[in-house]
Amino acid sequence: MKVIAINGSPNSKGNTFHSLEQVGEALQAEGIEFEIIHIGNKIIRGCLACGGCSRNLDERCVIPNDEVNDTIQKLKEADGILLGSPVHFSGIAGTMKSFLDRAFYVSSVNGGLLRHKVGATLVAVRRSGGVATFDALNHYINYGEMMMPASNYWNVIHGTAPAEVKDDHEGQQILRVLGKNMAWLMKALAAGKTQLPAFPREEKVFTNFIR
Repeated sequence: MKVIAINGSPNSKGNTFHSLEQVGEALQAEGIEFEIIHIGNKIIRGCLACGGCSRNLDERCVIPNDEVNDTIQKLKEADGILLGSPVHFSGIAGTMKSFLDRAFYVSSVNGGLLRHKVGATLVAVRRSGGVATFDALNHYINYGEMMMPASNYWNVIHGTAPAEVKDDHEGQQILRVLGKNMAWLMKALAAGKTQLPAFPREEKVFTNFIR
């Protein structure tokens, strides 16, 4: 089994990275492979709302020359996905938001590439806005029909200087418990699939409120 983590911070080894690693250590202790992909420092523009991915159905965004399409394929092959973002103006960091909008929409219109995978999110923040950002990240997990493990509090950890999150002892426990619960859920789902096949995916129904 493998979990792919997305580091949405502009800093490669900042507090978001160290937070993802904390979850990764718990996963690796359970024999689960773990990889962090850093996208927060890349040039990734937002979705064009062009509908090209839903017309082409080739599991690709039509915008070329960035990390989105290669990462979609890595997410498709993974058993679990972990999304991590810092807080920018009480919300998801801009590059991370652009990446998620495109990756999750491509995955949805191409048959639900992330459906029934285990998905979790975490937020690293200096002071405020962590819960709002955590909620926003969870919208993607729900939209993807993914299975979400819980922890013993919201997955928000505090720190300013790089690695300062290691001094947030409650936050460290929250992420450690998240990793353990994520590992258990992944194993439980894998075992359950042999006994109880999933229901077929329903095609999305769109209703326009203004006609």
